[in-house]
Amino acid sequence: MVNLKGDERIDFLLAEENMRIIQSDQVFAFSIDAVLLARFTSVPKTRGKILDLCTGNGVIPLFLSRRSYVSITGVEIQERLYDMAVRNIELNQLENQLDMVHGDLKDMPKRLGNGKYDLVTCNPPYFPTPANDKRNSNEHLAIARHEIYCSLEDVVKACSRLSKSGGKVSMVHRPGRLADIIHFFRKYQLEPKRIQLVHPKQGKEANVILIEGTRDGKPDLKILPPLFTHKENGEYSEEFREILYHGK
Repeated sequence: MVNLKGDERIDFLLAEENMRIIQSDQVFAFSIDAVLLARFTSVPKTRGKILDLCTGNGVIPLFLSRRSYVSITGVEIQERLYDMAVRNIELNQLENQLDMVHGDLKDMPKRLGNGKYDLVTCNPPYFPTPANDKRNSNEHLAIARHEIYCSLEDVVKACSRLSKSGGKVSMVHRPGRLADIIHFFRKYQLEPKRIQLVHPKQGKEANVILIEGTRDGKPDLKILPPLFTHKENGEYSEEFREILYHGK
C-alpha cells in the first residue's frame, strides 16, 4: 500500500473500476479536461511510445494505459506532483508500462531525444501569467493553471520536437486560444487534423477545445460533432456520462 501525504486521498478513476488515483484539492486533482483528452486522442495500441507533458498526478497516462499496451511516460515539473504520479503508478501496479520524469518540458527533447514518440499529449496551463498580486496564492495550483514555467509556444515546440514524423500531438485547451494553437502548430510543423469543441450545454459557448495534429502532415482538418457535457436540467448528458463512467 502506498503512503499518503498531508491532505491526499485515494479516489476511484471514474470508469476504470479497478484503478485508483491519489489526489489532493490543495495540490492537484484532475479535471474533466484530462478525461476528455484521454478519450479524444488517437492512441497507438501495441507498437510505439506515448509521452504526456504536464502530467500532474499522472492521470492521463493512467487513462491511456487502458487504451494501449505501449510504454507511456509522463513529465512533470513540480516535485510534489511528480512524486504523486510515481505513487499512482505503484498504486495501480503499472510499473511495467508507465514511468515518470521529473523536469521541465522545454528540456525534454535534449533529455529524451528528438522524434522518439508516436503520440505526445498535453493538458497545459491555460492562462497567461498574471501579476503576482492576482496569482493564486497556492503555488501548486498557480503553476498548473498559469503559464509560469512554460508558454503555449514552449509547449507546442516541445511536442513537435518530441514527436516522430507522422506522429500525433493531442492537446486540450480553451477555445479562446485556438488561433494561437493553430499558428504555433503550423510554425512547428504540426498540421491540425481533428478538432472537437466541448460545450457545457446546448445554446452555450464552448469552454473546452480538443485538438490533434500530425507531425509533418498534409492539410486536411476535420471538425468533429460538438460534445455537450450537460442537459438542460443540469444532469450529465448521455454521451458525456458514457465517457466518464463507461470509458467510451
